[in-house]
Amino acid sequence: MKVLGIESSCDETACAIVEDGKYIISNVIATQIPFHQVYNGVVPEIASRKHAEWILPVVKQALAEANLTMDDIDAIAATNRPGLMGALLMGLTFGKSLAWATNKPFVAVNHMLGHLYASNLILPGGEDLMKDVTYPYIGLLVSGGHSIICKVNDFDDIEVMGTTIDDAVGEAFDKVAKFHNLGYPGGVIIDRLAKNGDPKAAHFPMPKLDKGEEGEHRYDVSYSGLKTAAINQIDQFWNPKYEKTPENICAAFQDTAIRILLSRLFKACDDTGIKTVVAGGGVAANSRLRELLAERSDIKCVFPPLKLCTDNGAMIAGVGYHFLQRGDRSPWTTTACARVTEFKRGLKKGVGKKNQ
Repeated sequence: MKVLGIESSCDETACAIVEDGKYIISNVIATQIPFHQVYNGVVPEIASRKHAEWILPVVKQALAEANLTMDDIDAIAATNRPGLMGALLMGLTFGKSLAWATNKPFVAVNHMLGHLYASNLILPGGEDLMKDVTYPYIGLLVSGGHSIICKVNDFDDIEVMGTTIDDAVGEAFDKVAKFHNLGYPGGVIIDRLAKNGDPKAAHFPMPKLDKGEEGEHRYDVSYSGLKTAAINQIDQFWNPKYEKTPENICAAFQDTAIRILLSRLFKACDDTGIKTVVAGGGVAANSRLRELLAERSDIKCVFPPLKLCTDNGAMIAGVGYHFLQRGDRSPWTTTACARVTEFKRGLKKGVGKKNQ
């Protein structure tokens, strides 16, 4: 089955064609970064207008690169949540319209499920990263909007163990980069600058959550304190032996941010006895995250290829395939939802179909 997947939840207009939920035939991503850099962040109105301008050319390019026509496509999937409302509506409406006009089955997909699924996909000439991985595993979903540690029992059966109680890790990267005038996107720039800095240049605090280490927040993370320290209190935590360069600021901030995340992730692995971690989301591309995870030789960690860490249509097509195989379809009345409550602690089942 060949599924055409459309993703437009934020600032990438993306379309991909995936066969049997696994093999990427084409994967086109049109990024809007140059249009948002001047504002040091995504401007929703600009994002929506660019999606409207680019969606048809991107879909046509995905078909051309796959050397296929719509007659060869078996079904269509599109993101409908969560994300920027206007941006979501552009891709979702186009996907529904295309499915209706061509009489193809249609399914709406939560793009957070897509990020957790991205490692299952195989790029042309690539390897099967998940060939030795079976359910359940620990999912690490980290992006600008989410920091989630969960137990993954199936592609749509997720048990959230921990999440952020305030800012997401990717959001903290972007805001620290903006304050220090480093540029946008902050995560990529901080990661690059940190390679030439020393993480010992500052000793930023780790969060102390109000319910205690063994209580309700055992697997939760918090980034508001670190963000404040790196922006407004940097002199208080700076090591005077080091020069206050952008490289040293980035290295110290990034190291603390990643260690906050991993302290919770390792607790989840140790408590459950599950020693396989599958990462997803933009922050999964972070080099320090990959480096520190590699130090735990008892944990097998699977990262998607770098081009599949950020938003893409292939992960939407991949998840869509499994819904379609199960017989699920989304009605033409399906709409977008900017925020969802599904990825909260205690979720058991039904992530994929809720709000469709």
